[in-house]
Amino acid sequence: MEKEKIDKRDHILDVAERIFAEYGFDGASTRLISGEAGVNMAMLNYYFGSKEGLLIAIFERRTSTFHSLIRDIGKNENTTSWQKVEEYVNAYLDRVFTNNCFQKVIHQEMAVKRTGELADKVIQMMMQNVLEFRKILHEGIEKGEFGKDTDTDMVIATLFGIKNQLVNAPQIASIMLGYDTQDTQNIDEKLKPRVNNYLKKLLKAYLLVENDNEH
Repeated sequence: MEKEKIDKRDHILDVAERIFAEYGFDGASTRLISGEAGVNMAMLNYYFGSKEGLLIAIFERRTSTFHSLIRDIGKNENTTSWQKVEEYVNAYLDRVFTNNCFQKVIHQEMAVKRTGELADKVIQMMMQNVLEFRKILHEGIEKGEFGKDTDTDMVIATLFGIKNQLVNAPQIASIMLGYDTQDTQNIDEKLKPRVNNYLKKLLKAYLLVENDNEH
């Protein structure tokens, strides 16, 4: 019975995520979500309370699982700081290119400059993951593996900026790269490997102290 409740809750969240991505938070309605999910309004309200509760639950589900993953990467004492960065890039790109609807929801929420308790909760959840990656970068600096003048904020902004350009502006990205960047096969075979390779080369050249010594 408990599993059935969890499955039903996840089903509603999947539908809500897709509808928020398509219509935006302000353009979507709980009635539309309940209809698409095949549940009545009473059940939706029972699980989430409101449309705001739905959005928060979507962010909690997506950010909490990723937070656990990158926290485990950071705590691994058997890997170097650079290896942790490589693992983070792998995990980040997996999330970005397999959770397309959620990426659109993030972009929409950041673009509307929403204020109030809802916005504060969304930003707080997202910042937890930013701070976990920042810990990895600072660990590398403290260990002398990364340069002392490493600008950790710009490293994070670089990752987010590349993602925003490729995921949130697919028409431009498709023209620039010469193929449909929304096609699943192109994502798996072309886009994702290319971005992964580029980011690792870029970050390795910037972060590692040994590269400074070569010059």
